[in-house]
Amino acid sequence: MSNPVIGTAKRAAVRVVKPLVGPRVWGRLKGAPAAPRRSPASPRRTAAPELTEAQRRRRELQAMSLTELALHFGTDKHGLHFYTQHYQRHLEHLRGERFTLLEIGIGGYVKQGRGGASLRMWKFFFPKAQVIGLDIEDKSFVRAPRIDTYQGSQVDAALLEQIVAEKSGPLRVVIDDGSHRPEHIRETFRLLFPLLEDGGIYAIEDTQTSYWPEWGGSADRHDPTTTMALVKDLVDGLNHEEYVDESYAPTYADTYVVAVHCYHNLVFIEKGSNTEGTNRRSVLAERYADAPAPSPAPAPAPSPGR
Repeated sequence: MSNPVIGTAKRAAVRVVKPLVGPRVWGRLKGAPAAPRRSPASPRRTAAPELTEAQRRRRELQAMSLTELALHFGTDKHGLHFYTQHYQRHLEHLRGERFTLLEIGIGGYVKQGRGGASLRMWKFFFPKAQVIGLDIEDKSFVRAPRIDTYQGSQVDAALLEQIVAEKSGPLRVVIDDGSHRPEHIRETFRLLFPLLEDGGIYAIEDTQTSYWPEWGGSADRHDPTTTMALVKDLVDGLNHEEYVDESYAPTYADTYVVAVHCYHNLVFIEKGSNTEGTNRRSVLAERYADAPAPSPAPAPAPSPGR
């Protein structure tokens, strides 16, 4: 049984002592854990501001794969062709970088006021990049934040130099989706590849026209004037230091193409310094036994894109 005297004393203490010391100290006197005290320096947590519909949609697009973006914007880079998985493989490392991407050919020629689907796709795949489109027709209506357009020929040297001079970041990616005619593709590469930054990627689409005489190609697979003849020369040029013809003078592409990746109707060319050296004179000692030692090879001309 409880002691009535003790109970009366406790009740008296509650009535007299608790108002004097306050509930926090009274709790300590009773052995109860103290209530947590908020530090004056600790800021109150506030709820994150809600995203607007436009912000939410932009985040959704930037989280998509390139194939999903292609389907969303309606570009034929996936569906009619199957390029996007290859583009993602070779360009994924640039997704968070600031640079300039130039695509030749904006599309939308069937109906007036159409085009720019792939430029919009690139804009959301590369959220920090400047995207530029070049087309023989006026596609200025495609312009938007981080998307610019130029009108003119893909083989106009002055125009290509102007575009590169006016770009807002290093030219890291070039995509030739223009006329698809081999003579234009070859000349554009000759003009534009030297303007590409070292470490950049040059892509050529729709190389099937190499085999179509109606598009400037040839039924002769060994015709030296086609797009694929250019690609085959670039592959040879990767190994130009192994040529036994010592009078051979390396081309610009020989010294700056470091990789060539070929897919169905699509080619990627990587730019860098292709001057690793060779041991051919020691391995082929008999061939070079009576040959004078070669003079030091001149350093390759600096890349304008550096």
